[in-house]
Amino acid sequence: MAIKVITFDLDNTLWDVEPALLRAEDAQREWLLQHRPGTIENYGHEELWAFKKDLWRRHPELAHNVTAMRMQMLRELQLAAGYNQAQADEGADRGFAEFLRERHRVELYEEALGVLETLARDYSIGALTNGNADIYKTDAGEHFDFAFLAEEFGASKPAPDMFHAAMERSGAAAAEIIHVGDNPDHDIRGALEVGIHTVWVNLRGTEWPGGTRAHMEITELAELPSAIARIAGNIR
Repeated sequence: MAIKVITFDLDNTLWDVEPALLRAEDAQREWLLQHRPGTIENYGHEELWAFKKDLWRRHPELAHNVTAMRMQMLRELQLAAGYNQAQADEGADRGFAEFLRERHRVELYEEALGVLETLARDYSIGALTNGNADIYKTDAGEHFDFAFLAEEFGASKPAPDMFHAAMERSGAAAAEIIHVGDNPDHDIRGALEVGIHTVWVNLRGTEWPGGTRAHMEITELAELPSAIARIAGNIR
């Protein structure tokens, strides 16, 4: 079998997600301060973290849907501040829109676009993310043939759902796919367990935590085309 499909994790694989998340949180907070006074002023970092943990405990059904979880947090913050349900629902929609606008203003790693352009000439390209980033709202979107979010399935990687969806959408068998990601558990273990080849994107030079290793490891995205070529060459 020849390799036909390359799937990518997104956050911390094609871009550093932290700057975008920090801007998104700030934008959401500013909207609440301006339009829902009294909602968030009394929450520092620790208090807000405790609020989120309590929310996760009470709503385990939202564990794999980061969008729904954030919307619920926004509603509950407003309800706790005395706003009615209609106001809380509207505020959740508008506050989350502010968050998402900044969430998608990601800065791709320097080599990312060139690597994607190169790979898209020979392979179908897909995105599999546990987050809520829409690849088509980024500069990389034009290179992707399909994209799946964990919240669409109610299951996050390393669960097999998104990997199976990639096979179904592309028509490729597991042995014809390479998954590229930064997380040894979510990306590498998850893909290996369904028989998909893997490339570990280890841009920070961290130690492998144990378990079955990826087929290839790279420390720069520029190395990815050659890593994929080596995997492809070994299975022909």
